[in-house]
Amino acid sequence: MFNVIILGIASLLTDISSEMVYPIIPFFLVSLGAGPAVLGLIEGVAESFASLLKVFSGYFSDKKRKRKPLAIVGYASSTVGKLFLYLANSWGLVFLGRLTDRFGKGVRTAPRDALIADSTPQNKRGRAYGLHRAMDTLGATIGVLLAYFLIKSNITNYSRIFLFSLIPAFLGVLILFVVREKITQVWKSRHSLKLSWKQLPVKLRLFLIIVFVFALGNSSNQFLILRAKSIGFSITTVLMLYLFYNLTYGLLSYPIGRLSDMIGRKKILIAGYLIYGLVYLGFAVAGKPSVLWLLFGVYGFYSAFTEGVEKAFVSDIAPENLRGTLIGLHATLIGIGLLPASLIAGGLWSIIGASAPFYFGGVLGIIAAIGLAIIM
Repeated sequence: MFNVIILGIASLLTDISSEMVYPIIPFFLVSLGAGPAVLGLIEGVAESFASLLKVFSGYFSDKKRKRKPLAIVGYASSTVGKLFLYLANSWGLVFLGRLTDRFGKGVRTAPRDALIADSTPQNKRGRAYGLHRAMDTLGATIGVLLAYFLIKSNITNYSRIFLFSLIPAFLGVLILFVVREKITQVWKSRHSLKLSWKQLPVKLRLFLIIVFVFALGNSSNQFLILRAKSIGFSITTVLMLYLFYNLTYGLLSYPIGRLSDMIGRKKILIAGYLIYGLVYLGFAVAGKPSVLWLLFGVYGFYSAFTEGVEKAFVSDIAPENLRGTLIGLHATLIGIGLLPASLIAGGLWSIIGASAPFYFGGVLGIIAAIGLAIIM
């Protein structure tokens, strides 16, 4: 578990840095004279770029039989991205900063997750990924809190916040140098790295199809924030809702991951997709602000039931010599689905109303749960 803990600390520190920055980028862009269209362009391109990189970085880590250097490059790139934000005096540099940050995310994700699998026996992978997600989310929680208190303290010089965010990001890179990379017998044997859809285990192919269908209804969390604002929450209260979501997510990630080791990943994932469907239907019909506190809290259950458990499930099924590639493919499919999902959600919101995207996402979540139960 040594590597899992070290990687968890690195993610915790990096997420403190990222969540200090992420909530205030829209306000910073406004101060630079840029509007929502520019924000959409920046985030859309950056997130899509990160998603496409994940499968390639995973494949490269399998081919070179080295995961640690890619993880270090990825975390270091995200640190450089915050430096660009600190130096930014136009939205172009903000764009470069977010692109560099998301480049780092795309490069590090699959190799890091494969490192966790390489370092953990199969019957303990659920708790390993759960622990990593818990530490990652704890960092996000701390970052949101720091952003909240800095804003409440009337710090209007956003560059100072970006400068502060460099400290945990830099520490997150440094700690990665003590990770001990494990070279397994399968890697030593230099098995073929040919990736063919037809040659993948049937169970894995079916799961990836279900994940992609589910992703089409899983739009950006920004729509949850917009929903909260449309019902009457202030910006600072929305930050507290987001914090509440991160708290429930973080507290549950490890015990749910451990439970998946005991009763199987499939049952946990079915429950997670079902929770998502019901929560999104709740967002569709919600009319009172008090209800959103419950919905954001239960939404954290969904993330705890799926994020780490999906990765453990893929790493269990994937051939060991293609583990990084297939973990990256899983992440890429989710990322590719996010773009049309968000476009569909935005279109439904504009044409039909604020409830429409949540009805759509809720129904697809329930369909994914049923599909996983029947097909697999």
